[in-house]
Amino acid sequence: MKTKNTNEPSPRFNPLNDFLFFKVMGEKGDEPQLLGFLNAVLGRSGKKPIKSVEIKENKTFAKAILEGKSCILDVLAVLRNGTKVNVEVQLSNEYNMERRSLFYWSRVYFDSLKGGQDYRKLPNVIAINIVDFDFPPGGDVHTCFHLREANNPSLILSPVLEIHFVNMVKWRRGEKDLDDPLNRWLAWFDEESPPELIAEVAGMDSAIMAASERQDFILQDEEAREEYWMRRRMELDRVSGLNGARREGRKEEKLEIACKMKEAGISLEQIHAITGLSFKTIKQM
Repeated sequence: MKTKNTNEPSPRFNPLNDFLFFKVMGEKGDEPQLLGFLNAVLGRSGKKPIKSVEIKENKTFAKAILEGKSCILDVLAVLRNGTKVNVEVQLSNEYNMERRSLFYWSRVYFDSLKGGQDYRKLPNVIAINIVDFDFPPGGDVHTCFHLREANNPSLILSPVLEIHFVNMVKWRRGEKDLDDPLNRWLAWFDEESPPELIAEVAGMDSAIMAASERQDFILQDEEAREEYWMRRRMELDRVSGLNGARREGRKEEKLEIACKMKEAGISLEQIHAITGLSFKTIKQM
């Protein structure tokens, strides 16, 4: 494993980058940090703390994300009572979030029924979506949806469906009471959080400390850092395509990524390969 010089200061990497999020929250051994995050979200809905969680590791994810596939479950876990939990991260608004979430939810639900099994064997499925755009419209930092009766919202048809949205945009605009565990997690997830805030929330929460240590360990690997930047470039290209961005605006974003890569000690050759910028441009930054 190629590692970086750990004595060098590191820039803030985005924990919501899909590659990094999966490596920190979705692999065997990541149970402590995933458990802490799930309790922070589900506790908002009045659920009792979860004591244990089993991660269903998606072996195809790492390869698939590098090939640009988008219909891949980020993190899938099973609770002690059999409930399945799918955690998704969506950084850009493709204006299909509600249908996308229902599609992912249905995949987990449908795949849970084996041939010949009774429908009563189907588990409850919880979908948690972390979105870095303002969704749902009119919602708060955290929203939760169920199958409810129209004229009597207290009447739930079945607990089988539960969909949560965690809105990073609304969180950045509001008060950040760090006594709330979800606020601590969102502070850690936010790429722009200052180092002192990251240190504070990690000191307050052992699960966030575990996530920070896991991320630092992953990013010591040069190949992992290259995969992180590759995914960042792919996300930029996708957003530019969706928005019909002008070439000049897109180049400015590439320059910003290249600057961060230089700060991280990535070689000129690797920066050129990932961003497509000329060697002359990279050297002059």
